[in-house]
Amino acid sequence: MVEVTLLTQEHCAFCEQAKEVLGRLSGEYPISVRELDLATPEGQELAWHGGVMFPPGIFVAGVPFSYGRPSEKKLRSELERRLAQREARGEDKR
Repeated sequence: MVEVTLLTQEHCAFCEQAKEVLGRLSGEYPISVRELDLATPEGQELAWHGGVMFPPGIFVAGVPFSYGRPSEKKLRSELERRLAQREARGEDKR
């Protein structure tokens, strides 16, 4: 299972788009999606440490992946890369 954290805020069109993308991908890949409000102290700290300039921010396995308009193609490639690495190491994909 790959953990994905999504930093969002209210009235953010790209945040809604990111939720839709992650919803689709969660049906295809073993991922766990956690949504975190950017306005919370935890959200602000994660954004600051991850260099997220504006929402949505996406972290894959705790590592900053992107912010702003999400790219489903790039996110799909990253998930496939991470899952292939786990499989090569003999780890469970779940």
